[in-house]
Amino acid sequence: MELKAPLLGGDGWDSPQLWDLGGDALNGNYISNHYSVDDPTPVIQDFVKRYKAKYNGIAPDAIAALGYDATMVMADAIKRAGGTECVALRDAIAQTANYKGITGMITLNSERNAVKPAVVLELKDKKYVYKETINP
Repeated sequence: MELKAPLLGGDGWDSPQLWDLGGDALNGNYISNHYSVDDPTPVIQDFVKRYKAKYNGIAPDAIAALGYDATMVMADAIKRAGGTECVALRDAIAQTANYKGITGMITLNSERNAVKPAVVLELKDKKYVYKETINP
């Protein structure tokens, strides 16, 4: 379509099929995502290293990082609730604040939405290049 302005996409744009559809026209566009394997933060690089060791060198995508964080938030809530009784666990999850996850500092707001950073990636040569992390 010969658009001159960069496109801005969301976390669903990190699919390899995007490159099949858009080809080189995607270069110079940006997406937001939950995390990047290229983020130099030590906790992220440790997660990537451990994941690759467990899964034969496959790098963890955003869904892997989100799944890990969800599991760890649940484990933290179980500790704070003193067990898995439904109401206590629900309340402990809802009270999650400043949890240091792989996808950033996680706090659940009053609507139970996760308030956490967004990662900006540039699309370049069939890669998602880490640019920066933006905190809420």
